[in-house]
Amino acid sequence: MSVLSATLQNQISDNLLQDGLLSKTSLDQIQIDSKNKHIPLLSLLVSEGHISSEDLTKYTARANKLPYVNLSSAVIDPTILELLPKDIAEHYMAIPLGEIDEHLVVAMLDADNIQAIDFLSKRIGRSLRVYAASEEGIRQVMKQYKVKLDASVTNEVNEELGELDQPPNGNNANAPQTVKPASKNIKTIVQDSPISKALSTILEYAATNRASDVHIEPYADSLVIRCRIDGILKEIMKLPKSLEPPLISRIKILSNLKIDEHRIPQDGEFTIIVAKREIDLRIAIAPVIWGEQVVIRLLDKTGTSLKLEDMGYSGRSLRVIRHGIAQTNGMVLTSGPTGSGKSTTLYALLQELKNETVNIVTLEDPVEYKMDGINQIQVNPDVGLTFATGLRSILRQDPNIIMVGEIRDHETAELAVQAALTGHLVFSTLHTNSAAGILPRLLDMNIEPFLIASTVRTVIGQRLVRTLGEKTQTYQSSPVETAAINATIGHLLPPTEADIQRVSEDLGFPNLPVRNENAYTLTKGAGKINASQGYKGRMGIYEAFEVSPKIQDLILKRATSAQIQAVAQEEGMVLMREDGYLKALSGRTTIDEINRVASADAE
Repeated sequence: MSVLSATLQNQISDNLLQDGLLSKTSLDQIQIDSKNKHIPLLSLLVSEGHISSEDLTKYTARANKLPYVNLSSAVIDPTILELLPKDIAEHYMAIPLGEIDEHLVVAMLDADNIQAIDFLSKRIGRSLRVYAASEEGIRQVMKQYKVKLDASVTNEVNEELGELDQPPNGNNANAPQTVKPASKNIKTIVQDSPISKALSTILEYAATNRASDVHIEPYADSLVIRCRIDGILKEIMKLPKSLEPPLISRIKILSNLKIDEHRIPQDGEFTIIVAKREIDLRIAIAPVIWGEQVVIRLLDKTGTSLKLEDMGYSGRSLRVIRHGIAQTNGMVLTSGPTGSGKSTTLYALLQELKNETVNIVTLEDPVEYKMDGINQIQVNPDVGLTFATGLRSILRQDPNIIMVGEIRDHETAELAVQAALTGHLVFSTLHTNSAAGILPRLLDMNIEPFLIASTVRTVIGQRLVRTLGEKTQTYQSSPVETAAINATIGHLLPPTEADIQRVSEDLGFPNLPVRNENAYTLTKGAGKINASQGYKGRMGIYEAFEVSPKIQDLILKRATSAQIQAVAQEEGMVLMREDGYLKALSGRTTIDEINRVASADAE
């Protein structure tokens, strides 16, 4: 909204009083605070929670004699949204809503801006009827814009491709080099060239749909674009083979890589901004038989919660982990395959422990989340900074807590153990199929059994599963599903109604059903069946246990992971598959998804 005059502010205040949103006593005190703090009256009303920003927009519109619309729950027809391109809508904070008579109804944040209204009217080619709306409401509708990745984009890029000066050998080094790579804003990339427009469209689609990776894969006669969304790869676009050289050259330029190097792998990075979110991109380029493959990892810090509960930790696992990190020394280790959220778990642990009384130092490859209050070191083997050499350096920096991104070899493992022995709390990850597999893996790295037994405090195994979206429906489990539930978690479920509260609190899942031989109520995605199958987002399934005296004895005897796991279960560990089935019963995911991810080799 434009700056309000004192008269308008008084009028808004009077209307708030008349409608009972404020008392005279409260308003008088706020007016005094406004003068003392040199903060505008209306801003203070919102910041102190006396009225909402939606209320402020409504009453400001009334004072300006403008019609008002609340968009907080509005759903707009996609064909209407297409009348105003998303970049223009974001710039002017304006949203087309529908038609009244021969006018197009548009909601605007600055609904009395005559110049903006005139421009939009000419841009759309229609006369407008303008309503005032809040920023929150407009941004809610902005999310309904869909990034189009279809033949229209391919055709548009292909038509303009003739403008690019490609040398006969297909190495389009000249044209992309004229593009300045300094920009961080995806909108700037769009304006540069058809190739840049194709790249920005792909990246915007990936960011908007929460993709973790983008794969650009050359084949004999085409260039295929795939995105990994919620852990599943999905083809989103197929481009002509002729676009491969300029598109990959563009990525190399933005990543500060050598555009004339096609024989060896290259790694780089750059940053884009989508919907005011800064997203770091990690680039990996490798030569394949049909050209060069590019894999882009998207690191969107704004979309990840670093609270253990939000990540799926609950009940026994959560209690075990919090007890483990409360120690002042020892090792807390997490395991799982690539992309199972191990690093995010470590960051969440650091987030819980971070305060001004401890010195936390990390050694990572790469640094995925930049966190205030933590000293983070990026591994750089090219200059001799490996996990092992970096860990030696860290021990001279007076740390309380050390995070090593991954234990890959004997030297790093030995240094991590020595750090734990000398009074440090050490966090790290290993690649194993289960939590119990961590301990034999350290034995394989030639770490002495007595050192493992005396330093490792807590071990965690994890996987990521897709969670159900907003549209769901319940159903009764089939005989096969019922049998699988009883075989997997029947021993954990409450045997009687009287046990429900006790067992639910112990396991961290409210209102667990009583063990049933007939059927259980399960949840699945509803609505249109598409590539996502009703899933949206991911969470972890976990198993965690403390290294007890019994398990220490097993380590000293060089026991197998199966023997260690059996004792951990006797002492109360909930397995990953069991944790997943409990989450399926609570309506957060499905049995099929748990069976897909928590395969038998994970146990």
